[in-house]
Amino acid sequence: MEPVLQVALDHMHLKRALLAAAEAVEGGADWLEAGTPLIKSEGMEVVRQLKKTFPGTTIVADLKTMDTGAFEVEIAAKAGADVVTVMGVTDDATILEAVKAARRYGAKIMVDLMRVPDKAARAKELEKLGVDYLNMHVSIDEQMIARTPLEELRAVASATSLPVAVAGGLNSETVAQAAAAGASILIVGGAIIKAEKVSEATRTIKKAIGSRKAIPTGSFRKYTEADVREAFRKVSTPNLADAMQKRGVMTGLVPRIKHGTKLVGRAVTVKTADGDWAKPVEAIDRATPGDVIVIDVGGGPTAVWGELASNSCLVKGVEGVVIDGAVRDLDTILELNFPCFSRHVAPHAGEPKGLGEIGSEIECGGQKVHAGDWIVGDESGILVVPQEHAVEMANRAVDVLERENRIREEIKRGGTLSSVLELEKWEQIR
Repeated sequence: MEPVLQVALDHMHLKRALLAAAEAVEGGADWLEAGTPLIKSEGMEVVRQLKKTFPGTTIVADLKTMDTGAFEVEIAAKAGADVVTVMGVTDDATILEAVKAARRYGAKIMVDLMRVPDKAARAKELEKLGVDYLNMHVSIDEQMIARTPLEELRAVASATSLPVAVAGGLNSETVAQAAAAGASILIVGGAIIKAEKVSEATRTIKKAIGSRKAIPTGSFRKYTEADVREAFRKVSTPNLADAMQKRGVMTGLVPRIKHGTKLVGRAVTVKTADGDWAKPVEAIDRATPGDVIVIDVGGGPTAVWGELASNSCLVKGVEGVVIDGAVRDLDTILELNFPCFSRHVAPHAGEPKGLGEIGSEIECGGQKVHAGDWIVGDESGILVVPQEHAVEMANRAVDVLERENRIREEIKRGGTLSSVLELEKWEQIR
């Protein structure tokens, strides 16, 4: 089959989904998918509204059915779904019942291979069971740790004569790769529905599919370990705090920075006593370019850092300093534009006694910090991201930023934050 662009409407709100759908169809979308979150949020009315509003467009109900195959397919098909998804990890009986119901009601079955251990072998089995399409799918949560579906796509496509769909973080740079690897149905979600101009984003991706050439994009990509710093520099600390579900936020530390300054780097941890500035200064020699020195003084009010230490960091390429304690020479540090976060500012320093240690676990701003953890700060505050979760949190924070960009665009069109998100409807019932 000729390559098809399927737009996944993974929204919470029907109103927003219909708005994005209209723009996507305008931009050339071939199929519209009522995403699983959207169906769970708004029910089968989503499918009815999509079919009513876009009668000439193929509507996919992404039910991810695991049981009662015939019953769920009947419900979706009667609501207007042309294609219904069933999970490949379910039993053959459920899939067979889904296929029978689909034939009865004029729909087709797409089987999602997510979590299937041997996808190529299962593809052959599913073809014999009479399904219509296969879906090589990497979940949104797995996308956040930089997994892509392209690795296994080629093997699945070569194992069966069925059209294969592919989903998992595709954008204008990767849809051409997916098509070349054997995908007939290119499922794109975030790179379209999070775009400020959905119709333009759709047209760009359609062009990439048609030309089989990647079109560079600075957005809607997934970051790996190699470019975590770039991702953290792109987002704000509020974006990151939302992504981390409010974890990692250091409290009581004040940004001592100029407007627009950003602090991103890996932690060099220091434990010292109030006023003892020996270990903090020695840590500069152990730091590498791009690091952030994080100092646990237990909140002490006597300065352990000042202008000379900051100058030393600039020479060494250290990104900044975070102090659960006091800093002095703040006027000069601001002139140097050296990022500093501290609990106190004081004119007096102590003595370099050499108590404490470098590189151990510390507590700063109420958070545990280990050497190598990521530190991200701006005018809104500062957070620590455990190094083992850095890739995931970077991608989740970028996702928050991109979703907010789309909401901002909808507000500009005459909405308000409350009306766009339908807050009264979605207030938690107590």
